Amino acid sequence: MINLSIVGLGVEYPPFSLGSSTLDTLVKRHYPDSPAMQKVLSINKFTGIDSRSAIGTVDHPMANMDRAPTIKELCDVFLSDGVALAVSACRKALEEANLAPTDITHVVSTTCTNSANPGYDHYVCKKLGITQPVEKVLLHGIGCSGGLASLRTAANLALGSSFRGRKARVLVMATEISSLLVRSELDSIHELQETRIGVTLFSDCASACVLSNGIGGPVSEPVYELLGWDHRMIPDTEQDLGFDVDPLGWKVVLSPRVPKFATSVVPQTFQDLIANLPSLPPNHREAADFDWALHPGGATILSGVEKTMKISSEHMRASYDTYINHGNSSSATIFSVMDRMRQKDMDALAPGGKVKDYVVGCAFGPGIAIEMCLLKRNLEYVGREMQASGELTPPMTESEVESEGGRSDEEAEGEGEEIEREIEIVKEKGKELEEKLVRVGEGEGVKLQNGELMGDGKVDVEVDSLEEALNGVDLD
Repeated sequence: MINLSIVGLGVEYPPFSLGSSTLDTLVKRHYPDSPAMQKVLSINKFTGIDSRSAIGTVDHPMANMDRAPTIKELCDVFLSDGVALAVSACRKALEEANLAPTDITHVVSTTCTNSANPGYDHYVCKKLGITQPVEKVLLHGIGCSGGLASLRTAANLALGSSFRGRKARVLVMATEISSLLVRSELDSIHELQETRIGVTLFSDCASACVLSNGIGGPVSEPVYELLGWDHRMIPDTEQDLGFDVDPLGWKVVLSPRVPKFATSVVPQTFQDLIANLPSLPPNHREAADFDWALHPGGATILSGVEKTMKISSEHMRASYDTYINHGNSSSATIFSVMDRMRQKDMDALAPGGKVKDYVVGCAFGPGIAIEMCLLKRNLEYVGREMQASGELTPPMTESEVESEGGRSDEEAEGEGEEIEREIEIVKEKGKELEEKLVRVGEGEGVKLQNGELMGDGKVDVEVDSLEEALNGVDLD
C-alpha cells in the first residue's frame, strides 16, 4: 500500500453556458461563407455537446473585436478570470479536505492556455494565502492529459515525503480558458480553408484536488484512494495532437488519427496497470469490473474506448455527463469527471444499478501521451452531495444532526416526502442522461460527426471503417 488518498475535490465552471448556435452567431458576424466554415458548423451540430461553459457570452468583447485577440490580451484575461476560477476551485478542495492553506506542503499545477512567468499558480497561491515553506511545480506541454499528469507528479512528490517520514498535503490544480481562442481558430478555418473542429469542443474550467500521504497533521477522510498509475507515449505521433503557440494565442493541432491511436493504446495500458496491483480483488481484472473516469476529448474518443474495452456508456456516465453539459475543458476536465462520479444522481445510473468501488482514470494529451490511474472510491464517504437541482450542499454539522433527532412526526413525514420528490427528480434526470448517452455514444451524432460532408451539404455516414470515417475530419 502506498497510502495516498485524495481528501478533497473542487471544481469551478464559469457562469455562462454556450449552445451550439453561439458559433453560428460569431461566424455570421465576422466571416464570409465558405465550404470549410460550413463543414465546421455542420459538425458543430453533432458533437453531442448540449452546452459549453465559458467566461463570457457570445457578446464578450474579446470575441467581437475587428481581429482575433493577441496572446498578450489573452494572457491578461487568463490572469484575471482564470486565476479567479482556480482560487474558487482550490478553496472548495481545501474546505472538503478540512485543511487551511498553511497546511499545504506542495502545489502542482497545469494549464495549456497560459504561459505567464511567474506562472498563474503563483497568483493563485498568493490569493489563497499559501506561504513558505511550500514546494511548487507548474507543468507545461501536456495539454488534456495535464490533470492526471499533475496527479501523478503530486503522488511521486508525496511518496518522496513519505520516504523521509514527512507530511505531504499536495494541492493539485488545473485551469483552462479555451473559449477566447474561438476567433483565432475561426481565422485559420477562413484563411486556410481547413476543417478545424477544436472550435466546436473546448470550454473553460478550473478544478483542484488535495492529495495526502496520511503522515502528520489532521487526518482527513479519503474521497478516493490512489492505488497506482501508468504513463506512456505513442511513438511518432507528435504531429497528430498538439497546441502550438501563435501570435494570436494557440492553435489546436488535431489529426484524423487521434481517436484511433488513443483508443488502441488503452487495453494494454489498462492490463499493465492492473498487473502491477496484485492486491486487487481477483474479480477485478476486466474493464467492466470498474467504473471509468475518462477524459471526454470528444464523442469519438468516448464511444471508441467504450467499444474497445467492451464497457457500457453507464461505466463512463460521469464522462458523458460532463461532456454533454460542459464540453471538453482540456486538463481541468478529469477532476470534474471524478467529482461528478461520486454524486448520487450518477450512482443511480451505474451499470446494473451497482456502483463500482474501483475507478479507472484515463486521459490523453500531446505526444500522444496517455495517463491512467486506479482509484478506490470511498463509498461510505459523507461529503458534499449534489442535489437534484445541481447545487452542492455541505454535510450536516453535529448540531444539525442533533436537531434532526428532535423532529416531530409531522416534520419527519414532511422530510420523507421531500426525499421522495428528490429521488423522483434524480430518476427523471437519470432518464434524460440515459437518452443522451445513447445519442452521443451510439446515435446519429457520432456517425454525423465522423462522416464526410458532401458537396450538397449532406453528410455521408455510410463508411466501412474508422479510418474512412475520419478521413478529412479532425477530431480530438
